[in-house]
Amino acid sequence: MAFARTNGIDTYYERRGEGPPVVFVHGAVLDHGQWDRQTEALRDDYTTVSYDVRGHGRTGGSEPATYSMELFADDLAALVSELDLDRPVVCGLSTGSCVAQAYAMRYPDRLSGLVLADTFSPVVFDRLERFQRLVVPRLTIPFVRLVGYERVEKVMVWFQERLSGTPAGGDYGNVERLRERGPPMATDEFAKVIRAVSRFTDSSVVLGDIDVPTLVLYGENELPFVRRHAAAFGDGIPTVTVRSVPGAGHASNLDNPAFFEDALREFLDGLRTVAR
Repeated sequence: MAFARTNGIDTYYERRGEGPPVVFVHGAVLDHGQWDRQTEALRDDYTTVSYDVRGHGRTGGSEPATYSMELFADDLAALVSELDLDRPVVCGLSTGSCVAQAYAMRYPDRLSGLVLADTFSPVVFDRLERFQRLVVPRLTIPFVRLVGYERVEKVMVWFQERLSGTPAGGDYGNVERLRERGPPMATDEFAKVIRAVSRFTDSSVVLGDIDVPTLVLYGENELPFVRRHAAAFGDGIPTVTVRSVPGAGHASNLDNPAFFEDALREFLDGLRTVAR
C-alpha cells in the first residue's frame, strides 16, 4: 500500500510498470480498483497510476465542508508532482472525466493527452439535463442518510431512465461487485461528492481550449444525454477521436474491457509515435 501527501491529504495510489505515464481517475463512489484490468494490461509499456480520489476508498474523507471538481483537479496535480510524472495522459470515467476536464483547464501544460469516458461537459447541458444534474442529486442526500447510497443510487438510475425514456445498458453488477471489494463510503463524504458533481454544471470548461490529443469513449447503450455529450466533445475539442464501446453501458471499461483497452492502447501508442 502506498500513500502520497497531496494538497493536505494522504492519497492512496497504486503504481505499475515503466514507460510514459498514464493516470487513471475513477468514477464517483468507486475507487482505484475500477482500473485494475487496464493498469495490468498496460504495465509492460507504460507507467500506470490509479488512485483513490478524495472522499473515496483508502484515501477517505477530509475536513473541507464542500468539494469541487477544481479541488479534485488540484489534488491530482499534487499527486502528479509528488510522483514526478512528466506530462501524463489523464484517463477518467464518468465523474473521473469531469476531474480530467478540470485538470486540463487548470494545468494545460501538465498533461500530454486526455481520455474522457462515459461522461458529460457543462458547456453542453440543456435545461432538462441541468435540472437533472443540479437539483435531483441534492434532493437525494436526505434519503441517503436514511437508507444508504446504494439504494438511493438505484432509484436515481431508474429516475434518469424514466426521464430519457431509455433503459440504461451495461452490467450494473460489475459496479456493485467492485464496491463490495472496497471500503464503504461515509455518508457525509457521499453528500460532498454528489454536490461537487452537481456543481460541475457551472464549471468554466471550454472544449476549444483543450489543446492535447483527446480520446472520447462512450458505451453503445449509454443514456441518450451521455451519447449526445460525446458527439459534442467531437465537435468542440480540436484534436479528438470519438468511439462507441460496443455492448457497454455507463462503465464501459468494465462492460467491454477488451475493446476499451484496445482503443486506449491504440491512442497511447499513437501519442508515443508522435513524440519520437
